[in-house]
Amino acid sequence: MSDSPAARLQKLFEGHRLTPTQRRIAHCMVRGAAEVPFLSSVELAELAGVSQPSVTRFAVALGFDGYPALRRHLREVAPAERAEAAQEDAHNEYQQAVLGEIENLRRLAEMLADPAPVQEAGRLLAASTPLPVLGLRAASSQARGFAYFAAKVHPDVRLLDEGGSMLDDRIDAARSEGATALLCFALPRHPREVVDTLERARRDGLTVVTVADSAFAPVAGHSDLLIPAPVGTGLAFDTACAPMLLGRVLLEAMADALPDAQARLEAFDARAAARGLFVE
Repeated sequence: MSDSPAARLQKLFEGHRLTPTQRRIAHCMVRGAAEVPFLSSVELAELAGVSQPSVTRFAVALGFDGYPALRRHLREVAPAERAEAAQEDAHNEYQQAVLGEIENLRRLAEMLADPAPVQEAGRLLAASTPLPVLGLRAASSQARGFAYFAAKVHPDVRLLDEGGSMLDDRIDAARSEGATALLCFALPRHPREVVDTLERARRDGLTVVTVADSAFAPVAGHSDLLIPAPVGTGLAFDTACAPMLLGRVLLEAMADALPDAQARLEAFDARAAARGLFVE
């Protein structure tokens, strides 16, 4: 398991029932693990976009007397490397965005040191025919990319990248035709429709596997298996290199669990060559 400051913070929050506001604070702290031990409650509240009393209540919810006690604990379990942070300040905003994504990928690699969740997700997705893949708004490109490649090894993939009244109908149809699992990509800002859809899908008997930006994302309580991959927030619009790569990792795990995946790939390659589909 990883021993990074972010990983130690993540472990601190596990096992606690947090409100949506408290999950927002926790997510903010994990993202800024290097600086959080040096922030006041007012500064943390401003960074997370919540009130200062919310930060105090968050600390109490974790079992501390107040925020000062939590901050002392943070300096022990997640010491910040301020010299490294200062060095990053010397880079321009574009470089910082790239460096932030590199750090996100490093955190993803640390998480994958335990492959069991991804392997379990692969088995669940492989066993579901058809396989609905959900991703709305910002997450639609992640869902579309997964579905494009998944269709080359899975017999029936259903892309759900548009909301509206037809969404529930399409999930109902997949369920009636034998679907047992649903894969969801959920990224900020989280559409309420995604949360409502996952709640209904689980109620109707589907196992929900979710790729989200954080273990504290709003979809967490509506997922049977959530695998987090952080997004970059250094630019005007979030960047999602880690969720995209995690999607490819899930593809690999699913293909490993499909006995005829290799045969399907070889058949596709033969058809593509016969049609002159690609330029060599």
